[in-house]
Amino acid sequence: MRLQRLELRQFRNMESLQLWLRESRLIVVGANGEGKSNLLESVELLTSLRSHRCGSDRDLIRNGQPASHIRGTTVESDELDLHLRRVGGRQALRNGKPLDRQVDLLGSLRSVGFSALDLALVRGEPSLRRQWLDRVVMQLEPVYDTLLRHYGRVLRQRAQLVRRRWTNGPLLDAFDAQLAALGTRLHRRRLRALQRLAPLACRWQERLGGGGESLALGYLSGTPLPVAVGAAGLTDVTVEETTWRLALETQLREQRGEEERLGHCLVGPHRDDVAMVLGELPARRYGSSGQQRTLVLALKLAEVELVTAVVGAPPLLLLDDVLAELDPRRQQLLLEAVGEGHQCLVSATHVEMFSRGWSRRAQVVAMRGGMLEATA
Repeated sequence: MRLQRLELRQFRNMESLQLWLRESRLIVVGANGEGKSNLLESVELLTSLRSHRCGSDRDLIRNGQPASHIRGTTVESDELDLHLRRVGGRQALRNGKPLDRQVDLLGSLRSVGFSALDLALVRGEPSLRRQWLDRVVMQLEPVYDTLLRHYGRVLRQRAQLVRRRWTNGPLLDAFDAQLAALGTRLHRRRLRALQRLAPLACRWQERLGGGGESLALGYLSGTPLPVAVGAAGLTDVTVEETTWRLALETQLREQRGEEERLGHCLVGPHRDDVAMVLGELPARRYGSSGQQRTLVLALKLAEVELVTAVVGAPPLLLLDDVLAELDPRRQQLLLEAVGEGHQCLVSATHVEMFSRGWSRRAQVVAMRGGMLEATA
């Protein structure tokens, strides 16, 4: 699961780029705005079909161009292509063969990304934590991407009926049943992933934080369930699927009048959140900036460990200008955790940010104006 070659055309600010990855560690250096993050973002798209920086493919295509192209070749000679088009949507290919489903592109390469934007994971809105948890599930089950998109489509279609005040009759009943079935599958997959991730994150938190504070992660379901939950809000994974589905379907029916007034759906996985508790206090409200950075770092390293255990091979790591946001101690702990067994792509403004021993075993490229200016 290693990337050997990356080719980009008309992607973001890059007209044309070819990069051979000769070492397991790649450091991309350059000033802000030169394209370092764009390069890492292209790998994220190729490995997950998603970008944490934007939600529109139009923003990924170079100005004035009709399309952009990302191609990655693995060490096993598996060739992955993703075409982004202003008109006509995306097209994915594997070894030159067009794929009927984009999700079939996933699996050859997996990645775990960590950027300065992720530092808002603890203190930001619930949507950030849902997106993070969804990315974890997709690493373990690539087909989850299809399920998530299907749920979003049905949710939007149902919202149109509610806004038109078609809240009585068999049509909305049918949408509620479909949304409940899909929502239950999302709920259960998110919960399973979080329960597997939690003990790993707790161990990393203890190591990174010096054992000073314990960490607890809780799954806060957007569908209230008639079952007991743990102290941190962690729903019991043994809840039967039928119980969850019937609870969601009942609540959708009971909330129709309120939904008409507010204009959006009030229950379901799109209302999920993840509780993060340090000691006995919510990290979002009471954690210091340093504690929150340590927690995010623990979550990311736990994600790497979980994906490695489930898939049987370590994912590619994308560290986008994150060292500048960490103090020297956390920088060192992060770099030590990135052992020789991981392929790692790191962006930074200066190579001097890395210890001499770490950078000596890395391939270094310089980025200027969307072009690779020099290599070292």
